[in-house]
Amino acid sequence: MARTILHADLDAFYASVEQLDRPELRGRPVVVGGPPEARGVVAAASYEARRFGIHSAMPMSRALRLCPQAVRVSPRFGRYGEVSRQVMSVFRAVTPLVEPLSLDEAFLDVTAQVRRYGGAEALARRLKRRVKERTGLTVSVGAGTNKTVAKIASDMQKPDGLVIVAPGAEEAFLAPLPARALWGVGPRAESVLAAAGLHTIGDIAGARPQQLEALFGARGLAVQEMARGRDDRAVETEHERKSVGAETTFPRDLADGPELREQLARLANEVAERLSQGGSRARTVVLKLRYADFHTITRQTTRPEPTDDAEEIESAAAGLLDAVVQPGDKFRLLGIHGAKLGEGQPDQLSLWSAAGEAGRTPAPRRD
Repeated sequence: MARTILHADLDAFYASVEQLDRPELRGRPVVVGGPPEARGVVAAASYEARRFGIHSAMPMSRALRLCPQAVRVSPRFGRYGEVSRQVMSVFRAVTPLVEPLSLDEAFLDVTAQVRRYGGAEALARRLKRRVKERTGLTVSVGAGTNKTVAKIASDMQKPDGLVIVAPGAEEAFLAPLPARALWGVGPRAESVLAAAGLHTIGDIAGARPQQLEALFGARGLAVQEMARGRDDRAVETEHERKSVGAETTFPRDLADGPELREQLARLANEVAERLSQGGSRARTVVLKLRYADFHTITRQTTRPEPTDDAEEIESAAAGLLDAVVQPGDKFRLLGIHGAKLGEGQPDQLSLWSAAGEAGRTPAPRRD
């Protein structure tokens, strides 16, 4: 029996919650995010705002230039978490196999339930109706035999969409779609594929394996398998938390100096507090820097002994900053993350050791 996997994705979640709670915002362009004078970015945009070209991760100043009549709303993450819990409880009333990806989307394995509900379409429509009744929000749902197909399907008819891909139709469904629609193919990979003459998912599916290996290394074969509609990953109900972090965007660009170092100490304390509250310790400290020209780098250092001590985290981050900062550099964003999390008491070793680092790359931008 073929699996039935659903991908459920709430439509313009943060903005939709704001419109739900404030009826005067319904039908109006709404952008959720920090103020432009504090270099805020768009966390979410209503569909009315998206018509003006506004998308998430866009600087708020630009969004308000594109749509001066847009209503900017500061995010209320506590409220979004509350609504998310209501939605996830609806999902878990259908199946215990729910894998949340974020506050507003999740995979559901409904293989064992689909017959009882009268098929995938009937089950998905029931799920959409229950979310609407419980929260007042709409959710787009894609159904297929695996995660890749279900996730792509859920995005096909937004908002309030429903797309069912029948068993055996996976490759035909994917083939005409642009390569960028494939999970894990970002702008850079899309450019590499286009340069090789591979523009659609069907092109990737039909490419010579050696060509994809030359482009992406060992990952190339996995990309081709997904392009052919094959994905045996299970829906995982438990996820290990992989990092704890904090970052800040400055009201103005900062050069290295007391003000930047004060922010470094503040973020280190915040990360240490979050680690301690979660009962975790971090083996790796990651420093994130975004330059005035929007280029972003990360640097990291790892030691054998995990820590949740603010001074140790600050010392590690300061060492990473010292190693990269150059005269004249100015930064618009600073972040610290603790990764490779563990629990319990630290080991006896206490020496920091250098680990790999990522080169300077453009800041990621997602819609």
